[in-house]
Amino acid sequence: MKIAVVSPNKILLNEIGKLLQAASHVAVLTEGGKDKLRQVAEQDQPELMLIDGGYCDGASLAPIEDLTTRHPRIAVVLLCGGCSPDFLINAMRAGVREVLPSPVASAELAATVNRIGGKLRGAQARHAGKVLAFIPCKGGSGATFLATSLGYQLSETRSVLLIDLNLQFGDALSFVHDGRPPSTLADVARSVERLDASFLAASTVRVAPNFSIMAAPDDHAQAVEVTPAQVDAILAVAVMHYDFVLLDLGRTIDNLSIKALDRADLIYMVMQAGLPSIRNAKKMLAIFKSLDYSPDKIELIVNRFDRKGPIGVAEIERTLGKFAIHTVPNSYKHVTAAIDRGEPLITSARSDPVLRNVAGLADAISPRPHAARGLFERLLSRDSAGAASPHSSGEPHVLP
Repeated sequence: MKIAVVSPNKILLNEIGKLLQAASHVAVLTEGGKDKLRQVAEQDQPELMLIDGGYCDGASLAPIEDLTTRHPRIAVVLLCGGCSPDFLINAMRAGVREVLPSPVASAELAATVNRIGGKLRGAQARHAGKVLAFIPCKGGSGATFLATSLGYQLSETRSVLLIDLNLQFGDALSFVHDGRPPSTLADVARSVERLDASFLAASTVRVAPNFSIMAAPDDHAQAVEVTPAQVDAILAVAVMHYDFVLLDLGRTIDNLSIKALDRADLIYMVMQAGLPSIRNAKKMLAIFKSLDYSPDKIELIVNRFDRKGPIGVAEIERTLGKFAIHTVPNSYKHVTAAIDRGEPLITSARSDPVLRNVAGLADAISPRPHAARGLFERLLSRDSAGAASPHSSGEPHVLP
């Protein structure tokens, strides 16, 4: 394990370094105080930081809290000569894993390092979940409906968290639930230093056994306080505890949305087969190119698609380039009724063609075990047999 040790005491620093190296750890030793913490975290990127000296009262915890907020994956242990029970509580709130006496006994240090190392290895053993981002090319494209519908489909076999990142106008929760959330993204961001699996789960609304939603802030003042670093920290925890993390984004591409898009494994641009939407899609693709996003990271969903309409998949491809293209048919009556009732389409119109297409997309993202498939899923699989994988060739992928 890579361990950084920061202390103004050179003798103590070298003693701890020898103990860690004897246990086959990589020890990065830095002589100094709180002004060195951020530099060490960013340059050396340790898994664990042992910090000694000058942090044994509540007023001195601000740099520690800044460190754990910016780098939530780094475990932090403080070494203190003496501290009060109140300090211990405040230290944990600042994101500190443990507080040890200073100077620390070699056996106690070894036990702490082994304990934290075991937890970190356990977290790394679990494969990080995939991040799927939905972004509309034009207002009313249906990105939120498709994100929530896909979340339901994926949750039949996987754990799913949808995070509403449309901070000013987000209403993803209302598409599938008629209650108020216990907290919002802004609440989680304000306490991001406390974020762990339990806190994350408690801050969401469970709309299905394996599907939860973190609601957008409910007022503008809270929305503007959310920072890109806080969103990144939330996503870092979320991917370790959910198989899929879906992001429902607004149209604005700013520092916050870019931070989220950087983490995305796939970006679904949701559009319609109309000239205004296609023009906006072209502008958005130019932005993504300037951000060095690979074309393989971007797929298009043409919502409310009419196969007999004047603009088809071939015309869209000629204008926008070679991307995987999915189409979803128009089912305005059923979809609007489901949204107005605040319930998923799957509960009110299970045979709707929109649902069949979304189920096909979910199966392409996360194929279901054949043994677990029911009659409905087997029929869907039979209907879509022979459809090309969106990544198997340069041809557009059109769902049945």
